[in-house]
Amino acid sequence: MYFWDKHKTITSYYELLSGEVCDQYELTQMEYDIIMFLHNNPHHNTAAEIVRIRKSTKSHVSSSLKKLENKGLIKRKQSKDNKKHIEIILLDKAEIIVKAGINAQKQFARDVLSGLTEEEKQWLLRETRNL
Repeated sequence: MYFWDKHKTITSYYELLSGEVCDQYELTQMEYDIIMFLHNNPHHNTAAEIVRIRKSTKSHVSSSLKKLENKGLIKRKQSKDNKKHIEIILLDKAEIIVKAGINAQKQFARDVLSGLTEEEKQWLLRETRNL
């Protein structure tokens, strides 16, 4: 039970930091998560991949992508070879949100890892690369 108690605390803290970015740029958590996902995973840039990898529902991803498109933060690009393949591209307007999101992620990492030694941090980095 101890791990799950800490897990909830850690995820709540991340949501607090990312929530500040959402409030600042008038985004829902899902819209923010999609922007950061596309930035961090540019090779997984379709709605189907967002649903599959993030374990989100199709309807939530679809409605969030529509809102992001209406806000001018993303655009959809249809493949010439396959009409069903639609890539999602972050636009320059999203860059300020990405920078704020990266800062929130860095703050989160600093705070969560603050009690670890340098050796423990290096071990953790090696282990997470293998996931």
